[in-house]
Amino acid sequence: MITVFDYPEALTPLKTHYCPGCAHGIIHRLVAEVIDELGVREDTIGVASVGCSVLAYNYFNVDMVEASHGRAPAVATGVKRVHPDKVVFTYQGDGDLAAIGTAEIIHAAARGEKFTTIFVNNAIYGMTGGQMAPTTLIGQEATTAPKGRDPQVQGYPIRMSEILATLDGAAYITRVSVHNPQEVAKAKKAIKKAFEVQLAGEGFALVEVLSTCPTNWSMKPEEALKWVEKNMIPYYPLGEKKNATPIQNSLGLAGEG
Repeated sequence: MITVFDYPEALTPLKTHYCPGCAHGIIHRLVAEVIDELGVREDTIGVASVGCSVLAYNYFNVDMVEASHGRAPAVATGVKRVHPDKVVFTYQGDGDLAAIGTAEIIHAAARGEKFTTIFVNNAIYGMTGGQMAPTTLIGQEATTAPKGRDPQVQGYPIRMSEILATLDGAAYITRVSVHNPQEVAKAKKAIKKAFEVQLAGEGFALVEVLSTCPTNWSMKPEEALKWVEKNMIPYYPLGEKKNATPIQNSLGLAGEG
């Protein structure tokens, strides 16, 4: 009998703590499948951030390090420089990466640090109760913006992938989504390429994944998936933002520049 589907070795057999409809579980699996397919599980070191994914070290069956809030890129820099032969990745949410960790991610990309970042953007602070994040959309309600984000008061949402793509040290920057099966398949290909960029020593690679937060969006899971497609993707368009690597691009991901 041929096995066509199995549980990834790079995941531990534990139930996750995530809310119903949260996409962290899907994204965890995609990362784990890529690690298995590349055959690098024994050589991989992950860096867990602070946020809903703070317990990622319980779910990835690889060596893991916990970083202070926003400092995952700084920790990953140290780990990769001490162990240049290892595969290093950070797993961060938008509050962690785009708010308190803005300096760390920008300078890691500017330096061309050779690790991979999985950036989960659900447009809100999830773990701490639904506060407005740097990625919260205009008009989107949050506990700290109960009338919706007003650009005249709170400013405009930040497109992190577009910002990072301007930096010379960034080798591969892309944005994907997991709101339907087709996009999940594309997301996996992008994540695999981001790890391949690291293995080839090309420079910094980041995959931004548009995700859901039904609990803090006050939506049912199915409604949240539709909200990603209707509201997030128009502001955060999918596709490659930078591909400065000689690795052949066979992903079929439409993108900008």
